[in-house]
Amino acid sequence: MSFWLGADMPISLFIILPFVTMFLGFSLVLLLIRGKRKSVLIGVHVLFGLATLEMVVIMLKGWPIGDAVPAGEFGDIAAGILALAAFFGLLRPVFGRGSTFKSNAMLVAHGSAGLAGVLLCIAWLSKSLG
Repeated sequence: MSFWLGADMPISLFIILPFVTMFLGFSLVLLLIRGKRKSVLIGVHVLFGLATLEMVVIMLKGWPIGDAVPAGEFGDIAAGILALAAFFGLLRPVFGRGSTFKSNAMLVAHGSAGLAGVLLCIAWLSKSLG
């Protein structure tokens, strides 16, 4: 597996960034269970999550001067599932405001889609870069 992807993007960034995002997400769930809320951590989680999604799109479409990673079976699906995770995560405060059940359901959907998207990305990159 090549350390560099395209012109200037190291593949190690894609390995580190989603796992930092997931670690922050798990930390936020533990804080939520304890009844605490850390807005700064939520903001960092949102930024890292959107950066991960952007990195997947860049890998699919390629840098302006680089080559794209072939999408294969998993690339487009992984990007779609990560976009769905971002959708659920960003709309959780809107739809889950009045009901704990709705809020928790959106949180479970967000976490499940995010985990599935990252696992599909790993499968896609291991198969494509190989």
